[in-house]
Amino acid sequence: MQPWLFLAEMNPLTHVVQHPWKQLHFTMGGKPLTFTVMSNQILMEIVAALLLVVVFVPMFRRLRASQSDPKGLVPHGVPNFVEAVCEFFRQNLGKPQLGEYTDRLMPLIWTVFFFILTCNLLGLLPIAAFTEPWLKGTPIGGTPTANIWMNGTLAFFALIAILVTGFGAQGLGYLKHFLPGPWWLAPLLIPVEIMGLLAKIVALAVRLFANMLAGHLLLAILLALVQMAILGIGLAGGLAIGAAVVVGSIAINLLELFVAFLQAFIFTFLVIVFLGQAVHHEEHGHGHEKDEDLAVEGIQPPPA
Repeated sequence: MQPWLFLAEMNPLTHVVQHPWKQLHFTMGGKPLTFTVMSNQILMEIVAALLLVVVFVPMFRRLRASQSDPKGLVPHGVPNFVEAVCEFFRQNLGKPQLGEYTDRLMPLIWTVFFFILTCNLLGLLPIAAFTEPWLKGTPIGGTPTANIWMNGTLAFFALIAILVTGFGAQGLGYLKHFLPGPWWLAPLLIPVEIMGLLAKIVALAVRLFANMLAGHLLLAILLALVQMAILGIGLAGGLAIGAAVVVGSIAINLLELFVAFLQAFIFTFLVIVFLGQAVHHEEHGHGHEKDEDLAVEGIQPPPA
């Protein structure tokens, strides 16, 4: 068999879907269930977490140790980039939404952003292509954020953070969030508000999953197109199509690099917005109603 014939028989989804290594099988209510203990994507999650610990902890230890030196107060290189990102989230996103709770919640926000960004960037590395010759049948690599279960877990913990923050800031008064109207509409409003909160969390997971999966799937289909062209019109025609595909793949990879940053930012930004709604729900609601009343009367509301 020619090598390109072997490649053409491969499933384009091979480098996108999860490849379980270790699974637990059990039954619940008479139905078989499978729990994945370890896979290529779970490994990439662990690698991303370890990279953050290995890179960030020594970095900030060095900055803290050099505070006695005036020159040491100015970060350079990667620490400068990290500080700029952290300061942007704190000043431009955190403070307007979270107010007095900004410093308390920013470590969570920073962790979410850099963890998702690291997972997205690891998915762009062709790790499987380099490890396949030595680890046949055990693929390594992949994009953890292209797994809906991983994103669902992140979104679930975001929901826990929203609820804990809301009750911590307002106590039982946070429950008023689920009844924005008169009490006699409670049977209608409470389920709608609960479903609305859950819909926000589901949207977090699905948005990240769909955007990260789509780019990798497009690249896989383009590669499969080259393989099919070789089978259909011969090696020369396949190579001509392959040249165009290579140019397109480079452009898509650059777009995927942008999407990796963009989707990490969007996920984090929405978490900030939801946390802000939890800690300042009443203030935001009254302020919004006041602005609407002024607009109806033809009066321009005062600047924030």
